[in-house]
Amino acid sequence: MKLNKISLALSASLVLSSSAYATLKSDKVTLNSNMTLTYTKTPPKVYNLENIFKEGIFYGRIRTNLFNWDWDNPTSKTKDNYALGVGGSIIYKSASFKGLSTTFGLYTSQNPSFYRMDVTDIQYLKAGKDTLSRNDTSKTGKFGMNVLGQAYLQYDFLNTSFYLGRQLFESAFTASNDTKMIPNTFDGLSAISKMFPNTTLKLAYFTKQKLRDHTSSHDVLAYNPTDPWSGNDDSAVNRNLTVARIGDDNKLFISEVKNKSIQNLQLNLSYMSVFNVVSNIALETKYKIKAFSWTITPALRYMRQMDDLDASYGVANLKANQTGYSNPNSLDGSLIAAKLDLQKDALKLRFGYSKISDDADIISPWKAAPTGGYTRAMGQHNWYANTKTYMIQASYDFSKAKLINGLSISTRYAMQDFDDTKPSVQADSDVFHVDVRQNIGNDLEAKMRFARAMGEATATKSDPSYTEYRVELNYFF
Repeated sequence: MKLNKISLALSASLVLSSSAYATLKSDKVTLNSNMTLTYTKTPPKVYNLENIFKEGIFYGRIRTNLFNWDWDNPTSKTKDNYALGVGGSIIYKSASFKGLSTTFGLYTSQNPSFYRMDVTDIQYLKAGKDTLSRNDTSKTGKFGMNVLGQAYLQYDFLNTSFYLGRQLFESAFTASNDTKMIPNTFDGLSAISKMFPNTTLKLAYFTKQKLRDHTSSHDVLAYNPTDPWSGNDDSAVNRNLTVARIGDDNKLFISEVKNKSIQNLQLNLSYMSVFNVVSNIALETKYKIKAFSWTITPALRYMRQMDDLDASYGVANLKANQTGYSNPNSLDGSLIAAKLDLQKDALKLRFGYSKISDDADIISPWKAAPTGGYTRAMGQHNWYANTKTYMIQASYDFSKAKLINGLSISTRYAMQDFDDTKPSVQADSDVFHVDVRQNIGNDLEAKMRFARAMGEATATKSDPSYTEYRVELNYFF
């Protein structure tokens, strides 16, 4: 079954023609551009224990995500695919008593029978795979999932917040990436501190991860080839790092410092380690310049991935085919990315570039793309060794320009130059995508995304060309 493209476009245009406001700010939350939430109404402090739950607040969300993916030239390993998730979340935050509070989040994603693939075909799902649990559906035949997505204790003390349990954690290496039905979460302990002036410090120690299409937690890194959908099956996971080789009890440590002591300058220093396997250090700097009526912001990111495994087997390529890699047994690698943002009133332009060293692919199965915000286009992995990407992006806020309330459009074009000598890396491609967002009132947002990837098959690589459509609705109460 394929979505009727004319019907989809017509439906989207009807939605986008509705009246709206510039920013989606409900009475309780703000929906950010990366689909994370900022809680604008939070529970109060209470002074007796019996009121800690009485004074808590529920945050409701109803959402749908529709996906349609058409390959230009399907192969035996690919197939046109589609998916629909209908559900939402209920998040409860208690009041704070002597600095102590708690948060619980229940999430659901259901797959209506009129728009889903057969159980035997869910292996072909691409972007839409996160609307269901392939592990559960393949083993039970039942669609849909209900998940305890957040469950943590919070303790606030001296401008520092400590979190213990299942939680969201945003950093240079991790992200909730809540662009589907259920966010990516981690189990463990974290802290965020603003004790020092103009500085934010983050620390985290995670024992498990729960990807968006899982109903239970799994190892933070290990891949299980005998039961692949039960473990870390993120599309960017390193498939050489199997349970048999590195075990299934790995720990993820993250530290991050952001400093804004110098006017208009932001410095970020981040470190990540999966003990005895791999570590990564990242440095990012941004500087804001005012020139006439424009704001100019150059930025630079450098990552250095370090091998802590010393393997006697191939690990350099994410897909476990080491052909074309000069040191296949090493995880050592690096990337450099640069961008230039130009903004004037409602218009924003971005020019980006990234280059991955010709060593190992960058490991990033925690939903924060290493090239994100610089050159990554929708649904793309451009952090394979010896990959160069050039990107241009334009965004326009019609509401800020006082033309159409609540409407914003962003378009991006990326040229991806992969290594032709590495058969496990996709063929070169150009990717064009458009995001259209329309806020309707204070509580409802409609979002439509279109992507077109254009490439050519080679002697060793299949044609990467495809067309993709996404439609999302979010309602908050």
